Amino acid sequence: MNGVLIPHTPIAVDFWSLRRAGTARLFFLSHMHSDHTVGLSSTWARPLYCSPITAHLLHRHLQVSKQWIQPLEIGESHVLPLDEIGRETMTVTLLDANHCPGSVMFLFEGYFGTILYTGDFRYTPSMLKEPALTLGKQIHTLYLDNTNCNPALVLPSRQEAAHQIVQLIRKHPQHNIKIGLYNLGKESLLEQLALEFQTWVVLSPRRLELVQLLGLADVFTVEEKAGRIHAVGHMEICHSNMLRWNQTHPTIAILPTSRKIHSSHPDIHVIPYSDHSSYSELCAFVAALKPCQVVPIVSRQPCGGFQDSLSPRISMPLIPDSVQQYMSSSSRKPSFLWLLERRLKRPRTQGVVFESPEESADQSQADRDSKKTQKEKLSPWPAYLEKQPSHHPLRTKKQLFPDLYSKEWNEAVPFCESQKRVTMLTAPLGFSVPLRSTDEEFISLKTREEIGLGSPLVPLGDDDGGPEATENQSAWMGHGSPPSHSSKGTPHLASEFRGLALKYLLTPVNLFQAGYSSRSFDQQVEKYHKLC
Repeated sequence: MNGVLIPHTPIAVDFWSLRRAGTARLFFLSHMHSDHTVGLSSTWARPLYCSPITAHLLHRHLQVSKQWIQPLEIGESHVLPLDEIGRETMTVTLLDANHCPGSVMFLFEGYFGTILYTGDFRYTPSMLKEPALTLGKQIHTLYLDNTNCNPALVLPSRQEAAHQIVQLIRKHPQHNIKIGLYNLGKESLLEQLALEFQTWVVLSPRRLELVQLLGLADVFTVEEKAGRIHAVGHMEICHSNMLRWNQTHPTIAILPTSRKIHSSHPDIHVIPYSDHSSYSELCAFVAALKPCQVVPIVSRQPCGGFQDSLSPRISMPLIPDSVQQYMSSSSRKPSFLWLLERRLKRPRTQGVVFESPEESADQSQADRDSKKTQKEKLSPWPAYLEKQPSHHPLRTKKQLFPDLYSKEWNEAVPFCESQKRVTMLTAPLGFSVPLRSTDEEFISLKTREEIGLGSPLVPLGDDDGGPEATENQSAWMGHGSPPSHSSKGTPHLASEFRGLALKYLLTPVNLFQAGYSSRSFDQQVEKYHKLC
């Protein structure tokens, strides 16, 4: 299991054992590889933060209830409360980890300083150009993916490894190609091979759904005999299957991984195509950030050689009293804000009274006035909250805690240092306040545009590195896409924040047909070779 409890904070990343979580109240998921989801299942009942793509996969394949999943947009800063009264907050920014679909790094900023958790990642120099990392921030603690942190292990770049795979396939023009993969990752490699060799890539229905979600080229199919390149589970690449495949057609197998694997058949080829950073890349990353300390994520793996790149360490600030109180409270005890939001959102059930309209007409207004007066006397909530026709979480917090939202905010959500929009999520730490209907999908409008899914059809309302990287096959059983509907946004939002609100009004995922179109395929191949 690759997960951490960040000391002196209520933050847990990729850590799902509540029995051992202790004082953790904020839970984050970096990506959906099984060594980062150990203990996470359909019984999970705590707020959980992740990227939109991971949110979709998490609900679909592990059946975690949507009411607990809080998707956060990549590249934007989000403010989360660190206690029950809103006195202490932190900012979290999600950065693309370049590892697998939906994988992210987390940049946490708060009373504890600045913490960067990479999760599994493949370093590229463009990461240092992220606005959240270009402001000269001092990284106090760097939680680093040390999967390949071994000077003796020299890895090519992914472009170089992909070229090796292309050259190998060229040497076998009459062979079928079996590529052994985990359930998530290397989809872009498959796309590249399909376009390079002008052939369909045959996938399982489960993986076909994933590549369609990612908006990749239309070069994938489930038709077994449609193309010569087949993506199969990495466990299928074995001696017995190689004998069986070669009885019907000449076949070679490719395992794109940096793991040391003994080849059990002469036609099984291991190519060092890795989704984890090489040792030289890790050194470049640490040297550029100059953190005060480096903490390895993968246990039982080496992590050293960075001493010359570290900044002087600073003492850990004291934990604020309100955060200490919340961390020491029971995670199962309903918090005040959660009870408030639940009361505000609870529908008022109306009974059915069988009376004559003529007899009750004169009494109806008097009864309503009497009930209103009695309700105001008995209600523990302020009258102006009871009268609200619709309750926005941020507006409710301002009414309850006016001192925390001074005039200098000008009734607006603040900006972070990088001047990027900050999203206020006001759900308390131990419990969920759903920001959307429970049967809406997780992919926002912005995310859909970035991955090429286009406009919605209805109105908007590991892998190859560590020893524990074996995927949980049973966890990926597919189910039909849940129904979706549009949802009305909160009224009275200023126009400048309408775009922000739309990020949480979600749309269904468009899944294409499992068939394939020759015309579309030819267009994709022609476009690829023009670019080359």
